Amino acid sequence: MISTPVLPDGWTLVALESVGSTNDEAAQLAERGAREGTVVWARQQTGGRGRRGRVWASPVGNLYSSIILRPHCPAARASELGFVAALAVADIVAAGRDVRVKWPNDVIVDGGKVAGILPESSIGQGGMVEHVVMGIGVNVGFAPNLPDMRYPGACLGGTVEEALQKLAAALALRVAEWRQEGFETVRAEWLAKAGPFGLEVDVKLGDELVRGRFAGMDREGALLLETAAGQRRIVAGELLGRSA
Repeated sequence: MISTPVLPDGWTLVALESVGSTNDEAAQLAERGAREGTVVWARQQTGGRGRRGRVWASPVGNLYSSIILRPHCPAARASELGFVAALAVADIVAAGRDVRVKWPNDVIVDGGKVAGILPESSIGQGGMVEHVVMGIGVNVGFAPNLPDMRYPGACLGGTVEEALQKLAAALALRVAEWRQEGFETVRAEWLAKAGPFGLEVDVKLGDELVRGRFAGMDREGALLLETAAGQRRIVAGELLGRSA
């Protein structure tokens, strides 16, 4: 059993018993100059949140972490890191399990949601990213199943400490790959883990529901959907349906 996770060289662990939100804590550290690779990890969150302001159930037993990244890229590229993080989570799932990614940054294991990813960026002068706080929550010991969940929960298994150590190592490698090879490599690997092309899905855009078939992801990270009216490019929305 790993009692204290070992992080990649140059990374720093901020371990907390309880915190309102690891993302909020990490954002404060980033504003004070904390370097890339600072990892805020809490045993539990009292104010955890997911995408679109949803509450993220955060009792003791699962992994709640936020990692500070300093990508030094234009604001338009910051969203690419959500796909990078999804691949890192997929990398730590045990061999033999069915792992899929769901646009934009969920990870589905054996048909159940195992992780949620919440990237939050700070943009500086000139439109360059000052930092990205990559919030990553992973079901390790148990899977919450709440009434508003569109997928059942799934568990990674093992211990939280093991999960954090593996996740940090995988994320460091995936970020390095993104820096060296660009988003096209990330996109290709993400598409290889996405739900099958042609899968029928719905996308919620505010009050509008768009129905079509999954047609991939373009070079800017937008979802491509084949609808009755032709192909549609979706930059922001909530993908419903199965795993695509």
